Amino acid sequence: MDIWKTKRWKSYYLGYNHRYGLRVDYEKTVDPNVKRACKEFISWLRSKYEFPMRIRMYVKDKKQIRAQDGSMVYGTCFLPYDRSEEPYIRIAAGYYQEQAEKRGIDNALASILWNIAHELSHYFQWINNLELTPIGEERQATNYANRILDEYAETRDHP
Repeated sequence: MDIWKTKRWKSYYLGYNHRYGLRVDYEKTVDPNVKRACKEFISWLRSKYEFPMRIRMYVKDKKQIRAQDGSMVYGTCFLPYDRSEEPYIRIAAGYYQEQAEKRGIDNALASILWNIAHELSHYFQWINNLELTPIGEERQATNYANRILDEYAETRDHP
């Protein structure tokens, strides 16, 4: 089963009057190169995948963001217990310049896009009501993030 393509969610959301889609908000100070890369990636995701419950993503100009447990991370995904509430994702993108200098522009951008794919994988676990252990959730999200990013990379020109 491909958690990004399965329609298990239909049994939970048919008949609900709710919004759908993937919406993105960028902090004004997010690097223009990051914003451009994210917009291209999001556009590609929207063309390939369905987002049956509205999910909003906030791209922050911070090196890391604080998770609910207090740890500092590169991305978080809030998945409400009440399935009529909309989930949201926060992505840190403030480390871009530092990483671009160390690892190159493509690798720095890829790490941000990977974080987006990883957090969206948690959304698809939630929307399809998958029951996994916390370790299983992380492993699955990592595997899907790798797969999605590899698939996306095939659509891009590489220097």
